Amino acid sequence: MDSISQFALGAAVGVAVMGRRTAPWKAALWGGVCGTLPDLDVLIDHGDPVGNMTLHRAETHALFWQTLAAAPLAALAGGFRRDGFGRRLLAVWLILVTHALLDAMTVYGTRLALPFSDHPYAVGSIFIIDPLYTAPLLVGLAVAVRARRPSHRAWNLAGLFVSTAYLGWSAIAQQHVASMVHAQLGEHGAPTAARVLVTPAPFGTLLWRVLVMRPDRYEEGFVSLLDAGGAIRLDSFPRDAGLREALRGLPALERIARFSHGFYSVNEVDGVVRITDLRMGQEPSYSFSFAVARRASAPAPILPPQAVGGHGAVDIPAYLGWLGRRSLGVPLPPPR
Repeated sequence: MDSISQFALGAAVGVAVMGRRTAPWKAALWGGVCGTLPDLDVLIDHGDPVGNMTLHRAETHALFWQTLAAAPLAALAGGFRRDGFGRRLLAVWLILVTHALLDAMTVYGTRLALPFSDHPYAVGSIFIIDPLYTAPLLVGLAVAVRARRPSHRAWNLAGLFVSTAYLGWSAIAQQHVASMVHAQLGEHGAPTAARVLVTPAPFGTLLWRVLVMRPDRYEEGFVSLLDAGGAIRLDSFPRDAGLREALRGLPALERIARFSHGFYSVNEVDGVVRITDLRMGQEPSYSFSFAVARRASAPAPILPPQAVGGHGAVDIPAYLGWLGRRSLGVPLPPPR
């Protein structure tokens, strides 16, 4: 999730656990700082853009390493005092763990089980920035920090409850849309081996993006929970199987393929071969796309890979207009 959400979550957990044992503003400040610490791994340069992407949310987001780090952070938070250490330890541990678990609800990929497993967990039911998740936390914190009576801290607990319930709602909505997609694919005789990914469009959980991976192509569509019904429109885009085979064994390809759980594409633009993680963005604009080879008689690797993704060519006002109307169920084709 974004830094504001993680700071707010850490602050809310800190206030909830510390209770009356310290001033709410102190618990909120320390909680917010601890809730931000795991994302500082983004400052580590792993040598190339593919490494920087795939190695983010690794050890600093692993539950085992967070458990080991909780004790020294709790000691630091209390100025190395022994009194109240157990409560501070619990607060810091919960702040770190909830940070990792919240990140795992997005589609990016969080290695929760390091060092025992390198699997990147990704539920993908909430967008990385969602004001409806963050707002209850901020409101509850604002009231609790300004409260003159301890009973007002109940607002902080209410904010945590509402935001957590929203996460639960997002998972339910995701499964509802996924069932619709699988039902449509079954009606059209699609093989059950077709892989389906359902993720929310930016900033909410009304509009959902559907990605269907097939051997020779991938398909993209959008479903609003306010749609009147009917078939889901799926636009088709080719997958270059021959190019993928030619790049087999290239480290960048293997890392992206594993990290994206197979939801990636390989294409050639002006003689440059690109690998794109299809989970984050929408056609034709994606956050993570990498130039990894130049086309010759055989693809010539580009070392290190170069990041070529982003949203620089997107007409932001037009996109936001489409996003709002499509979320409300207006059957508009996506901007390309």
